[in-house]
Amino acid sequence: MKTCIACGMPMAAKEDFAMGDESKAYCKYCMRQDGSMHSYDEKLESMTEFIIKTQGMDKGAAKNAARSMMEKLPAWKK
Repeated sequence: MKTCIACGMPMAAKEDFAMGDESKAYCKYCMRQDGSMHSYDEKLESMTEFIIKTQGMDKGAAKNAARSMMEKLPAWKK
C-alpha cells in the first residue's frame, strides 16, 4: 500500500489518490482543484487545522506537531 508523500495518509483505494490516479504519489486531501499538489504552506495550514479538530490542541502546539510530522515526509525533506 502506498502512503501520501505530503501527509502520510495510507492510500489503499483508487479514490484515495489525487484525482483517482494511482500513479500520483499524493492523496486527494493534498491536491488543489486543478490536481496539482499543495504547497508546503498550504499543507502545513491544513494539517494544523486537522490536528486542532481531531486532537483539540491549541494552534501553536498543533502547528509545531504538523511541522514535526511533515519534516519526515518525502515531499518536504530537504
